[in-house]
Amino acid sequence: MTQKENNKKLGDTLWDIANDLRGVMNADDFRDYMLSFLFLRYLSFNYEEAAKKELGKDYPPSPSKDLRADFLVPPPLELWYKKNKADIDEFEEQMRKKVHYVIKPKFLWSNITELARTQKGELLKTLGDGFRYIENESFDSTFKGLFSEINLNSEKLGKTEKERNDKLCKIITKIAEGIADFSTDTDTLGDAYEYLIGKFAAGSGKKAGEFYTPQQISTILSRIVLLDSHDPTTGYKSKLNKVLDFTCGSGSLLLNVRTQLKKAKGNIGKIYGQEKNITTYNLARMNMLLHGMKDSEFEIFHGDTLLNQWDLLNEMNPSKKIEFDAIVANPPFSLRWEPNDTLAEDFRFKGYGLAPKSAADFAFLLHGMHFLAKEGTMAIILPHGVLFRSGAESRIREKLLKENYIDTVIGLPSNLFYSTGIPVCILILKRCKKKDDVLFINAGEQFEKGKRQNTLSEKHLDNIVETYKFRNERERYSRRVSMDEIKKNDYNLNISRYVSTSEDEIQIDLKDVNIKLTEINKSIKTNTDKHNEYLKELGLNPI
Repeated sequence: MTQKENNKKLGDTLWDIANDLRGVMNADDFRDYMLSFLFLRYLSFNYEEAAKKELGKDYPPSPSKDLRADFLVPPPLELWYKKNKADIDEFEEQMRKKVHYVIKPKFLWSNITELARTQKGELLKTLGDGFRYIENESFDSTFKGLFSEINLNSEKLGKTEKERNDKLCKIITKIAEGIADFSTDTDTLGDAYEYLIGKFAAGSGKKAGEFYTPQQISTILSRIVLLDSHDPTTGYKSKLNKVLDFTCGSGSLLLNVRTQLKKAKGNIGKIYGQEKNITTYNLARMNMLLHGMKDSEFEIFHGDTLLNQWDLLNEMNPSKKIEFDAIVANPPFSLRWEPNDTLAEDFRFKGYGLAPKSAADFAFLLHGMHFLAKEGTMAIILPHGVLFRSGAESRIREKLLKENYIDTVIGLPSNLFYSTGIPVCILILKRCKKKDDVLFINAGEQFEKGKRQNTLSEKHLDNIVETYKFRNERERYSRRVSMDEIKKNDYNLNISRYVSTSEDEIQIDLKDVNIKLTEINKSIKTNTDKHNEYLKELGLNPI
């Protein structure tokens, strides 16, 4: 079994557990519990492995497990704590330096699973105390509020404390049993976590748009922003210092950028994400850590992008303004917002005007453009309306085109997203663009049809990326359109206006058709006359 197959099998196993155990709880609520437990499992395993190396031969052997339900097997680290009380502070200081956090033995997954296995009544309290400890005392601000949306006292778990405790015992025991037969290294558990996020998204309908971009679409954006901005034909950049997703959801898009560059033996200095939804913000932080990222390698901020609440992005001095080598984004489509006089003077929108109240699409785009480095590339997913809607959006679109920032427009098939069935587009923008044309790729007809969702195959992905990379022109698929032609069309970027996927109508020559019909009628008369002669010879009446 390949690593990919193993990761998928673990994901399927955990998904089956989720379906078996969530009962009346909806998928969104249960997702937060299950993914938090997986995260605790990861933190604990990582911590215990580092503790073994730190303590060496002093690390106690694992006690043999007595299968009696009333016998609790404590974690080895708890035994060490009891015997070495004077050395605990020094040990924890070393652990903070090595793994950047500390977990007390009683809060480790190994102890939590023992409490669950032995049906101990204190599981509920211990788990709650553990979550609060990790949030507030484990390390700096990395884990602040990480489990804030996990309500262990929710009646969805049970009406009484005992019922809730029993429910959690069952869930945790099943997860522990499900994981037991699999490798749970960073890659495996991280991929299983990502897989589960996708599965939960599939069952969340429109809500999924708040936190998840399908991997195939993430891959298109990732592969494009990694290519050299000046000359994509030369391939990927070897390093990106800073990458941003200003509506990062669960972080899957940012992680895809990192994965694609790692495959190419490149590296990223630091990943930045911003997310307004608190639950999704917590998912993103867990996702980063579960994929083996150190807290120093990423920064996720909880706040409203449209209001620019992140101090990091509010530097007024142009010389100190932070800029990003690559920006990817899948903002909520046509979100209603509240533009006002203050925002009209905002440095992100000044000179362009404000996006209309009914659709913040261009507000998100202009936010990203403001922070895009001169040598960078931005890829953003938007509804087709931004390509042709009039009014304020038309004025913004015209200015971006005149500034030669819009490099490529890619049309995608419908029904690729969990949150909407409408077809969407990808806009590629650059500040360093030199070609005086826009590449249009009409990929809306190339997909594999599914029962609930359409998908893109590897071939479809390659077609899109290779067409962008080499700026190829293909009949009924892609075309480079001059700025003069776009100007003649009043800066309308509707893809079908420039690249139609419909077959050309067959031209019919009516004169030629008339000649052929005359010949056919002559042939019919000649053969009918012959036929009648034969009938007469046989003594039969002609037709």
